[in-house]
Amino acid sequence: MAWHPDQGPLKELVGYLKDALSGHDQNAQKHATIMLGHAKTSPDVTNYLAYILSDGPIFESLGLAPQDVILVRSSAAINLKNTIKSSYRMVSGSSLTYVKTSALACLQDSNAQIRNFAGSVITELIQKGGVLGWPELLPELLSLANNENGNTSVETQEGAMGALFKVCEDSKKILDRDYHGQRPLAVMIPKLLNITSSQIPQVRSLALASINSFIPQGSQAITASLDDLLARIFQLAHDPSNAVRRNVCRSLVQLVDVSPEKIQPHVGGLVDYIIQQQQNVSDPELALEAAEFWLCVGENEYICPALGPYLGKIVPVLLESMVYDEDDIIRLEGYADDNAEQEDRAEDVKPHFAKAKGPRLAINGHNDVNGNSAIGSDTFGVSDGDENLSEGEIEESGVYSEGDSEERWNLRKCSAAALDVFASNFHEPVFTVTLPYLKDNLRHQDWPRREAAVLAIGAVADGCMDAVTPHLPDLIPYLISLLDDQEAVVRLITCWALGRYSAWASNLENTAEKKKYFEPMMEGILSKMLDKSKRVQESAASAFANLEEKATKKITPYCGPIIYQFVQCFGQYKDRNMFILYDCVQTLAEHVGPALARQDLIDALMPAIIQRWSKVSDGSQEMFPLLECLSYVAAALGHEFAPFAVPIFTRCIRIIHQTLKEYVDAVNNDALDQPNKDFLVTSLDLLSAIIQALRPEQSSQLVITSQPQFFDLLHFCMEDPSNDVRQSSYALLGDCAVNVFGQLEPFLSSLIPTLMQQLDLETLQNDDFDTGFSVINNACWSCGEIAINHKEGMLPYVERLYERLARIIGNPKVPTSVNENAVIALGRLGVDCSQILAPRLGEFGKPFLQIIEPVEYTDEKAHAFLGFNRIVERNPRAMETCLIEYFQASAAYARCAKFISSTDLFTSFQRVGQSDATFPLLLLLTFLHAIESHGLQNLDTKLRSVRKPATTSRLPKASDIIWIMTISCISTVLNYSMSACGIVKANVCIPG
Repeated sequence: MAWHPDQGPLKELVGYLKDALSGHDQNAQKHATIMLGHAKTSPDVTNYLAYILSDGPIFESLGLAPQDVILVRSSAAINLKNTIKSSYRMVSGSSLTYVKTSALACLQDSNAQIRNFAGSVITELIQKGGVLGWPELLPELLSLANNENGNTSVETQEGAMGALFKVCEDSKKILDRDYHGQRPLAVMIPKLLNITSSQIPQVRSLALASINSFIPQGSQAITASLDDLLARIFQLAHDPSNAVRRNVCRSLVQLVDVSPEKIQPHVGGLVDYIIQQQQNVSDPELALEAAEFWLCVGENEYICPALGPYLGKIVPVLLESMVYDEDDIIRLEGYADDNAEQEDRAEDVKPHFAKAKGPRLAINGHNDVNGNSAIGSDTFGVSDGDENLSEGEIEESGVYSEGDSEERWNLRKCSAAALDVFASNFHEPVFTVTLPYLKDNLRHQDWPRREAAVLAIGAVADGCMDAVTPHLPDLIPYLISLLDDQEAVVRLITCWALGRYSAWASNLENTAEKKKYFEPMMEGILSKMLDKSKRVQESAASAFANLEEKATKKITPYCGPIIYQFVQCFGQYKDRNMFILYDCVQTLAEHVGPALARQDLIDALMPAIIQRWSKVSDGSQEMFPLLECLSYVAAALGHEFAPFAVPIFTRCIRIIHQTLKEYVDAVNNDALDQPNKDFLVTSLDLLSAIIQALRPEQSSQLVITSQPQFFDLLHFCMEDPSNDVRQSSYALLGDCAVNVFGQLEPFLSSLIPTLMQQLDLETLQNDDFDTGFSVINNACWSCGEIAINHKEGMLPYVERLYERLARIIGNPKVPTSVNENAVIALGRLGVDCSQILAPRLGEFGKPFLQIIEPVEYTDEKAHAFLGFNRIVERNPRAMETCLIEYFQASAAYARCAKFISSTDLFTSFQRVGQSDATFPLLLLLTFLHAIESHGLQNLDTKLRSVRKPATTSRLPKASDIIWIMTISCISTVLNYSMSACGIVKANVCIPG
């Protein structure tokens, strides 16, 4: 029996749907939203919504205006889609059938908006039910879009193809799965290629766009049809429809990535074609799609070299595309530049996220875990304007973001980025083509031309530095003069361009040249940080952070005027620009370090930061960069941070406690939103910085007086589901082991089991390996720090810790830095728990030595090797398979006498050599064989082929260690031999 709605509920629902999308009466809208929520509990709600969407007879009796009818139907479609998304499994089979029939019927609707909404409902049904949940759909859509019966209306063809495009875009993986030996995509691609011959432009365009959805996957169906696809693309290249040609450009861009060998033979013709499309001034979107081709090809090692002969054609087009168009010029000239005193609106402040911190490394500073280098256990992750960009990429923030409308990706930005990529690949030839343009436009009377020329100068900075350098003595002073240009956009882009050349200026060795170029550049950018335009302020602050990053410690003599300017900025900046100001302060603190701890600088800077700190609420996103900034400042000030530590430490504890409480509440109540975990990350990182900065007794007092209890909160954070939170938690745990172990020790019985669980590789999620390994890395590091302090207290945990560390060590899927921290932790466990680890030495001895060999000389490595030696003493015979590795590592470690006392070091090796008769004999034979093969001098050279520590004091030669261990072995062998022959022991030995 056909389903029919009850008229009463139907009319009520129509009223609620109308009010829900009406902006005229907020109370009615709120009430309608609530009632629609209640309506979803009805088992027939999907039927009612589908009935309204399909333009049922109800509208004839309601007297709704035509625009209200479309509004109600659209509202019904939105609610139907959301209901399917949230409650698909609760919808009955008969209701699903009714919804499917209604949605398909709506593809024939005369209104394009309704056809579009029907497509959204259809794709949601496929996402939830899969292909087998509606097996008739794809053949039906393909048939309608291709007009297979010969009498399908234009509207229906467009509606079907629109729905098919949505399905392709949203269900790529579903369509490429094997269903009983057949993949839907294998059938669809040839049919979609055929549909690109449709007489209807929109259908042709959407058919090609549907194919484009699958190209990046490199699926088998696409690979099998590549030749046909490329031929069809070339046929459509001159289609009269701009929409079709936009998709042609997208196809070419994607094919460059997945199959460059198919594109490379056609480079010559494609250059002319892409240039033609990029110069289409009537369609900015088409021009942008064309410009994307240069960016993609420029980053492709296979095709890029082939573009060399065409630079004379390509680069001028890129340069022209970097000039603001007429609409932008009108908009910018009407923009109020004198706005520094205006308060920012809430929507002006972009969302901010905590920066990912690098893993804690006690060793080489390998950054293979998540891309952030962090050398030493007290190093914080940092990024400036360019650090996280790939080679040749131009930073978008602060450079091109002139107003909200400019924050979108556009032709100007894309062309500048492409020029940057070409400069990085071709170098001087790009500058040769660019130079005439610069000469014509750098001093142009029209500001758009002047501004574009400065943008070009900045874009080629990295890639063409050698070619540009001879021009810089003339260019830099002119750019500095443009900082006073009457047009704000020129001042803005000039700040950015100068920042791109700050490395050249800061590295000038001649004092006179430094005064002539670097100091005016620095002063000019600093002055623009207080420009009358907020946009210029932002660009100047970003450029200055870049300058700080490039100058590093060379900027130390200028801390006074820099801090003075920063303080002025703290007093004048509105909310949005505060974020980049924090970056300036933390970058300065990172690079000048203790030089910032001068009392006059502290007295100037800290009150300004604390004043802003007092204004920012605990729940503000501004808290993220502020906490990050204070982490760097605390590290730089060291003990001098003490007067400010108590209230900051206390507030961090409060933020952590509140965020954890909100998280628990949200877990127990689906109606509540999850809190932003960045509050935890940045607060934990600042606590780490403070604990490291202060004297141990000061840090201990902060931990003792913490309310709620410090280590209870840390324990909760160590168990948080967020990798970022746990990464910061284990960094803090290790810092506490180093600096406040007395306060940490009573809580270790509960913390160490959680630590051991984190070391389990099985806990890693496949979709988040990078950050997951960063957590394990920090857990290994903190484990080593705890072990060296807890000593025999680790005995109850050693077996389980070993099982987890052993699975990490030597695992080819584990990043190098994690392996290194794992062997460091295992070695440090051996210092006081060698008796537990000795029986397992044969399992980990060789990988331990191989992994630790290249590790930089630190206290951590010294302790680890000392622990390893103590393990070897207890089970020397387990070393039979790795004597050469041990020999090399031992000799290399002669260079580490500055880390642990030479007596301990030599005694450790001596004890190993005397551990029993079998091992020293084997070791001695290995030594003698190595000496015979290489000669003592060559062997010494080989064993010393490691990086020397920065010291002028004489350290033991590798041959010293060889000699000591050899004599030790001889003495042990002789002692045992004489004893075995009945001769009184001679006690042959060498003094420690």
